[in-house]
Amino acid sequence: MNSSSPAVGKPFDPAALYKGLFLAVVVVFVATPLVATLLGGFKSLGELRTNPFGLPQVWEWENYAGILRSPRYWILLRNSLVISSLTVALTLIVASMAAFVFAHVRFFGSAMLLNYITLGLLFPAATAILPLFIKVRDLGLLDSYFGVVLPQVAFALAMSILLLRRFFRDLPVELLEAALVDGCSYINYFRYVTLPLSRPILATVGTIAFVNSWNAYLVPLVMLNSDERYPWPLGIMIYQGEYSSEWHLILAFITLTILPTILLFLLAQKHIVAGLTAGAVKG
Repeated sequence: MNSSSPAVGKPFDPAALYKGLFLAVVVVFVATPLVATLLGGFKSLGELRTNPFGLPQVWEWENYAGILRSPRYWILLRNSLVISSLTVALTLIVASMAAFVFAHVRFFGSAMLLNYITLGLLFPAATAILPLFIKVRDLGLLDSYFGVVLPQVAFALAMSILLLRRFFRDLPVELLEAALVDGCSYINYFRYVTLPLSRPILATVGTIAFVNSWNAYLVPLVMLNSDERYPWPLGIMIYQGEYSSEWHLILAFITLTILPTILLFLLAQKHIVAGLTAGAVKG
């Protein structure tokens, strides 16, 4: 008769417990405002004042339906999508080419130029808003999409170049050497080898640029004058001015406008993590 040995459990790990508790606290702090905003849009104004964080007693679906039927919401959504998409496209094109040069081409002053670009991380857009406004005005781009897109691309380049450069340098150098031996130019290597292998970091940089552009407030506020070109952060300002006392409608409006960025992050989450952690562990 075979005697079965007792099952031996895993030893207790206090570090894992503390890590789990810390992550749970972070999730609560991050998710509470989002859930409260979502649920607040389903409440009446009276219930929102008496029950701001609980579930609605009566679900007011008309709060969201009325906004979705409004042409203004779709105009704001279109403007934000156009501005954010152009920002992402130009940022990826310019940053990927610049990062490739810094990663694989040695030229006089390359380190100094990279350090100069890195300095862009130290200055927020507010510090340069006046000269930026004058330059955009001189270019005749005020009250246009590109008057907002080009400054946003400029402020996104520093971080984008640094992330892409690190990823490009972590790619096997044997690929570049073999391509050069076979007569492949730097341009063709960048197009046919580097870019296909860099999808995770491109998704990471694109998502960061999209979210930053989607949530941008100061640059559109200064550069745009026409309501029909306003993105959603400026649209909320006007919407709140019209419905200043109806916070349940404002919360519903905010929920519908931040929903695209949440969906984008959920869809690109795998690539974002892969892009940010690529090259972090050497084995």
